[in-house]
Amino acid sequence: MGFLSRMRVAAVLGLVVMGAPASWLCAQEAKTMLVEPPAPLLPDQIGEWLLEPQPTGAIMCSDQSERPESLVLGEDGLKCYEHGVYRSTANKNWTITVTARQFVDATGAQSAYSYYRRPGSASGGSKIGDESGNGYLSRSGTTVVSADSTAPSVKTVAMLKELETHLPKVGGPKGLPPLLPTYLPAKGLKTETIKYALGPVGYQATGGVLPAEMIGFDKAAEVVTAKYEGKGTLTMLLYPTPQIAGAHGRQIEAEMNREGSAAGTVKLRREGPLVLLTTGAWGAAEAQRLVEGIHLRSEVTWNRPVPPEFHAEIRKTVSLLTSILVFCGLGALAAVILALFLGGGRAAIRVLQGKPAATEPEFLRIDLSGSAARIHTEGSGVEHGG
Repeated sequence: MGFLSRMRVAAVLGLVVMGAPASWLCAQEAKTMLVEPPAPLLPDQIGEWLLEPQPTGAIMCSDQSERPESLVLGEDGLKCYEHGVYRSTANKNWTITVTARQFVDATGAQSAYSYYRRPGSASGGSKIGDESGNGYLSRSGTTVVSADSTAPSVKTVAMLKELETHLPKVGGPKGLPPLLPTYLPAKGLKTETIKYALGPVGYQATGGVLPAEMIGFDKAAEVVTAKYEGKGTLTMLLYPTPQIAGAHGRQIEAEMNREGSAAGTVKLRREGPLVLLTTGAWGAAEAQRLVEGIHLRSEVTWNRPVPPEFHAEIRKTVSLLTSILVFCGLGALAAVILALFLGGGRAAIRVLQGKPAATEPEFLRIDLSGSAARIHTEGSGVEHGG
């Protein structure tokens, strides 16, 4: 067989061998993947209220539309949502239309609740029945529930409170509500104006006073804004680290200087990862007291993903410290090996010369007795007087 013939055979064998994994991968890809459908958020019955038959796919796990509402919910970490209509068995004309939206954590749920809450609603916190009239809005853990009802308010509130016990419960850090809104001073606070945001679209939609692009939502920033009776607006921003807070605080300061008197009374203060800003019709002394009276507490936690840049800095620091430790360890090991080699070599040479491996150190001696002494060499014996 000639050289060219052998080359053709080798090429054919190579193609066969390379083709085997490809066919195996195709067989692997052809396997059927079973996807577990999401658990329902709305129970079939709540007391006298029966859930009307739901169409297929009533439980949705994503909203890819470009509507502002969809973009806000995407920023907040929408996990799935379900829409249903409950009808009373006692009165067929009574219906409660409910939409339950489940988020990844309570932080995202609080942001969505803030987005849906409208000015003029009853101020009672974030529990069931805080909204007046036929508009009902609540947050329970990681789920936000909104409802419209044709039934009496008492019946509706009782049904929604019962619904809360059936909603998914999440423990650990994901179930903890954000602490940033709790730093708002209570005196003069208009609770219905509290807006908490996790992304630029939600921040702009809730009437933020700063350009969204300079806040740093890509660095996992949290923002809460609130208005005070007869005064202006307080904005609080929380960042993962003081360094990130300092960088964005300087950008905000430059923007406020550019706006000048149009921004009202501006007082800016930073404490660690927290940035405080007043705008609007504040008195200068009152605004200063406000920002100086807000301090971080030890129970502040961070339950949102830290930005990739922060992880990268940590990895760089760990890598540098590891390299230093490895270098020091190798240097110490090299010093020990070198000492053993030189000391052992010197001892071996002395043994080969017929001398002991270890010797006592030799000292120069000055004889102050005044008597003459014979100069002798090493190993010549005892000194003899002259």
